[in-house]
Amino acid sequence: MTNDTSTTKPGTEGGLKRAIGAPLLFAFIVGDTLGAGIYTLVGTMSADVGGVIWLPLLIALVVALLTAGTYAELITKYPHAGGAARYVDRAFSIPYVSFLVGFLMMASGITTAAALANAFAGDYLAALIDVPAAPAAVVFIILLTIINLRGVRESLTANLVASVIEVSGLVLVIVLAAVVFGSGGGEPSRLLEFAPDVPPLQGAFAASIIAFFSFLGFEAAANMAEEVRNPSRAYPRALFGAIGTAAVIYLLIAVGAVIVLPPAELAVSTAPLLDVVAATGAGIPPWLFGLIALVAIANGTLLFMVMASRVGYGLAEAGLLPRAFGRVLPKRRTPVVSILVVAGLTIGLTLLGDVSTLAETTVLLLLLVFLSANVSVLVLKTDIVEHAHFKVPRFVPVLAIIASVGLLTQQTGVVWLGALAYVAVGSVLFLLARAGRKREERVSS
Repeated sequence: MTNDTSTTKPGTEGGLKRAIGAPLLFAFIVGDTLGAGIYTLVGTMSADVGGVIWLPLLIALVVALLTAGTYAELITKYPHAGGAARYVDRAFSIPYVSFLVGFLMMASGITTAAALANAFAGDYLAALIDVPAAPAAVVFIILLTIINLRGVRESLTANLVASVIEVSGLVLVIVLAAVVFGSGGGEPSRLLEFAPDVPPLQGAFAASIIAFFSFLGFEAAANMAEEVRNPSRAYPRALFGAIGTAAVIYLLIAVGAVIVLPPAELAVSTAPLLDVVAATGAGIPPWLFGLIALVAIANGTLLFMVMASRVGYGLAEAGLLPRAFGRVLPKRRTPVVSILVVAGLTIGLTLLGDVSTLAETTVLLLLLVFLSANVSVLVLKTDIVEHAHFKVPRFVPVLAIIASVGLLTQQTGVVWLGALAYVAVGSVLFLLARAGRKREERVSS
């Protein structure tokens, strides 16, 4: 059992610098949400549900809001880095379970970053320059790692600029689609047409897995808790505001894309929003919108790398990873070892995986993490802390558990095998770390 200082008041200084206010936090979550999920996976959803893309987005939104309620309580109650792993540790005091949840969270961040790096080096980049995908992805990750090492404020300031650019790109798609619709073009009837070869209910739940990938900003934000000023006030506002903002934009994008472009064409596109812009006939240069999409993808990749590195730091602080993961740069106060490990693993996965499989693997890993958080918040209802915090009714995490289990049943066997491989690797690392700690104890005694 490790010492948990989660009852420390939110204003107390911890190991990391509290440099983030509510506006930057809101931008962090919005930027983490409005990334490759909508820029690259609209076509995948269309293959499952045809023109009814809005339906899986609504399903994913409901699940996201339920679990976000849980996180709003846990984050404001225990405002420290580590996310779900910290909550499970406090609820159950089982080191292996706490480590495994944290490791899966860290793995999901790395897997997502790898998926986005592959997306970055794909067709959107090809609209600007013809370069080999693998080297481009590696250089891309190295550049983001340098930003991450510079500091969280620098990372999130870059995020703020990138968020404005990527939201502008999505607004451009919405406006162009509205112009097409307003001038009598497009086919609104497609919005009620399901994919011809997929049963509607099956397709809707299958697509909701991919849609859920687009609402994953709140767990990443949980791991920034130790660097947020006044988290009890800032988090709920930023969290629900960001999810609501993302939902509105997603639904408008889905409606506009289907009106402008037939679902069959969206389903086979690897750069669907670029094709939508071209189909409007607005004359927007492909390289310009490709650049906007690349900024969005880069933004999401940076934020997931920041999150994964903070999970590693939080686990080290809780004694569940080797102490080296808790080392920070003297002046920058950034977790240098954790950042470098995340970068190396991201590069490895980028060279091995593809966007769709990595995205589905991320969703499975995070659903398991969300289950642990929703169970933990119910257990911790009786735990009293000294400071005021957000509270969610008990029925909310119960509904979130049911919804998460429902989505888990839609995952494929291949993705489950990938998750089991992560569990196996994590178990080995846990045993090695525990053996190392025992050796240290024997030497010091």
